Amino acid sequence: MDLAEYLAAHEDSRALFDELRRVILKLGPVTERASVSQVAFRDRRTFALAWAPGQYLGERAAPLVLSVVLPWRDADPRWKEIVGPRSGGFLHHLELHGTSEIDDQVKTWIAAAYAAARS
Repeated sequence: MDLAEYLAAHEDSRALFDELRRVILKLGPVTERASVSQVAFRDRRTFALAWAPGQYLGERAAPLVLSVVLPWRDADPRWKEIVGPRSGGFLHHLELHGTSEIDDQVKTWIAAAYAAARS
């Protein structure tokens, strides 16, 4: 599946995804892989995933979830869920409802995940 196909099924998530993608692509070389359930952003390893939970949970779900792999468990209360540890770190899930939520803290988390994926 390509990126356009994935996003066509999730128009309500499009503006959020576009802003998130813009932030991620500024970091440096990034490969995007779209599947039926998510878009993965990778360097040497996957460091971030974007997915539309509405496909599983219906209208009650956030329009978009950002998942980032950090080498530590971050204690910020904004995280919806933290899974791990697994090889490579802890998978942190953040629900996004509007582009203003992609703030400086979120950008810092994404940059840290990207740096860890490059090492």
